Formats: sequence, structure tokens, C-alpha cells
Amino acid sequence: MPAPISVRVTADPFDPGAELARLEALPGGAVASFTGLVRDDGGLAALHLDHYPGMTERQIEAIVAQACERWPLLGVTVIHRHGTLAVGERIVFVGTASSHRVAALDACAFLIDWLKVSAPFWKRTVHADGSGDWVEAHAADDDRAAGWRT
Repeated sequence: MPAPISVRVTADPFDPGAELARLEALPGGAVASFTGLVRDDGGLAALHLDHYPGMTERQIEAIVAQACERWPLLGVTVIHRHGTLAVGERIVFVGTASSHRVAALDACAFLIDWLKVSAPFWKRTVHADGSGDWVEAHAADDDRAAGWRT
């Protein structure tokens, strides 16, 4: 039976505790998670995230499918927000459940690394004075994701 998978792209806040509880209710022995927050990078007031509805979900689902092929997962949850998010707000949640800790941990790391480089989101910083800049990709993120190819 395939693992229960939940992929959501939403403007709404999410509750990591509730998401973890759903994964912990599965008959496994390990749950791993990652929650990403808007960080204050030198005066940042907010981060604005745009996406292409439909395409974004399909790309995330494809990354999740790769994780499910690679590790014996019992469940996966990926939530990614869009819109304007203030410093400290939650942007992304990745949760994995497996019978074994290594699979849960590795799959969680794989998912967040690949989401960072291949999920189609466009990010723009928002400063207190209203100015902003597009967030550029980082080579270190590409290198980390590429490390999962072996």
C-alpha cells in the first residue's frame, strides 16, 4: 500500500504539531521533520513568495515520489506557503515517517534539499522602507541537493 502523502501549497499558516501528530499516528517507529522560518537577514521585514499554481504542486509531488522510491516511507507531509510572510513566520514544513530513523531522517533531508533548489517559487525580500530584492539561488544549495544523486 502506498504511503499517505500530503502536499499543500497555501497562503495559510500551518501547525507543525498537528502535522507531526498525523505522522506519529502511522504504525512506524520514526518521524523526522523540518520547519523553515522567515529569517531576519539584516533588516528584513518580510519575504514575498510567488509560485505557479498547479506546476508547483506537481513538482513537489515528483520530489516526494522520488523520496518514496528511495526510502521505505510510511507517510510524507510537505507544506509550502506563498504570499507575504513576516520575519519569524513559518514558510515550509517537511515531515517523514518510517519504521526506521535513518530512512525518516535521510528522506526529510533529501526533500528539503531538493525543494530548496527545484520547487518553483520566486522570492522577494521586503524591507521596512518598502524596498526589496529578488532572492538569488545559492550554489551551496545546488551542491547539497546534488549530493543526493550518489
